[in-house]
Amino acid sequence: MSFNDEFELLLRARYPLIYLPTREEERAEAAIAQSAKRQGNRGVYIWDFVEGYQGNPTDAGFGRRNPLQALELVEKLPAAVPAVFVLRDYHRFLEDVAIARKLRNLARLLKSQPKNIVLISPQLTIPDDLSEVLTVLEFPLPSLAEIQAELEKLLSGIGQAPDSKLVDELVRCCQGLSMERIRRVLAKGIVTHGSLQPEDLELILEEKRQTIRQTQILDFYPATERISDIGGLDNLKDWLLRRGGAFSERARQYGLPHPRGLLLVGIQGTGKSLSAKAIAHHWHLPLLRLDVGRLFAGLVGESESRTRQMIQLAEALAPCILWIDEIDKAFAGFDGRGDAGTTSRVFGTFITWLAEKQSPVFVVATANNIQTLPPEMLRRGRFDEIFFVGLPSQEERRAIFAVHLSRLRPHNLQSYDLDRLAYETPDFSGAEIEQMLIEAMHLGFSQNRDFTDQDILEAASQLIPLARTAQDQIRLLQDWAAAGRVRLASRQMIQPSQ
Repeated sequence: MSFNDEFELLLRARYPLIYLPTREEERAEAAIAQSAKRQGNRGVYIWDFVEGYQGNPTDAGFGRRNPLQALELVEKLPAAVPAVFVLRDYHRFLEDVAIARKLRNLARLLKSQPKNIVLISPQLTIPDDLSEVLTVLEFPLPSLAEIQAELEKLLSGIGQAPDSKLVDELVRCCQGLSMERIRRVLAKGIVTHGSLQPEDLELILEEKRQTIRQTQILDFYPATERISDIGGLDNLKDWLLRRGGAFSERARQYGLPHPRGLLLVGIQGTGKSLSAKAIAHHWHLPLLRLDVGRLFAGLVGESESRTRQMIQLAEALAPCILWIDEIDKAFAGFDGRGDAGTTSRVFGTFITWLAEKQSPVFVVATANNIQTLPPEMLRRGRFDEIFFVGLPSQEERRAIFAVHLSRLRPHNLQSYDLDRLAYETPDFSGAEIEQMLIEAMHLGFSQNRDFTDQDILEAASQLIPLARTAQDQIRLLQDWAAAGRVRLASRQMIQPSQ
């Protein structure tokens, strides 16, 4: 159901108080005016704290700097007159006891009158005593059709003949931005080149990065790592390569649904985060990184609002990769105690979206300790597959050494005995191998020479791998994977040495 359909349904059903959390005030008011006109040409009264009521000469300025008086106009209007009252930034006054009481009184009164009060706010903040009378309605970002109409209108205004290929690319690139930002960045492109050009796609991408930075929830992460940069994990690589074209229109015509995501579980430093970056690069999709801790805020209702904002932004930027690192630390053993149930509500919203999302947002979540995750997260339907990423085998360690040394010493790779290095470093993870090579480089650099196999082995002797310091925890994790509850990312599983 579209926003207009749902909003008009609420008007007809006489929902007295409607809350629209959106930063697109102008566009939301235009949509409200259209719906009000279709619903018997209802009058629309718009109020803000500085100007009071606007647009109606009879009541112009009424309620200026007086949010309580703004509500009195609702009662002044004859009971039979249909109207919509739009109150801007009214969330700032909801904690006032007089205003909260007045809103609850109006909620009862308006059940029998064709009037509705709409609160427009850039954030969702609802006090507990108003939670039963306020109905929250999400206002979506511009659709592809809306963006295309705006773009064609702009091209017509500057006299530029529309190029269908360029228009399609610009529309897809603008998806996820507010209409105001779209107009702004397209104007920037016109001023720069005198018309819209393919080079303006980079301007739009930078505007997206700016938008994501301002939310302080998601990070637009550059993905330069390739599948070939991952040493080992052949089962995982094969799985990813088979799904390389799953986001294409040809896959939709074939009947394939959009891939849902992956949960990568395993030992720290074994390449889980690297895999997320490589997936985005290989599939040529933007990589968004979510720090779950940023979802939680101090005000009641704000955490849930941030979660919905994150979902809306990710879906608007789809197709994309949403990378959630160490998800086990965010939701480990939550029980709702100590935070008024905020964690439970955020978790519930998140896993419901995982199960029901239809948008092409591919979620890559990583976890170090599967046993701390709630069982709901592991149920089929949340992710397409759960892979266990364990300690690399000797063959995989050789591949990891080859990847790093070909980057560090591409001209001198043949001088290193990869087979010996892999054999002499059991229990080492990929991250520990990288750290070992850095330490070996320090040894060589301090003596004004290049580092050698012996330097690498000397560094290995000084580094105690996690597989030995946390042997019991890792063995429990590997026993869980060996029981057949999860798919292995590698061809074989390696147990840590005794």
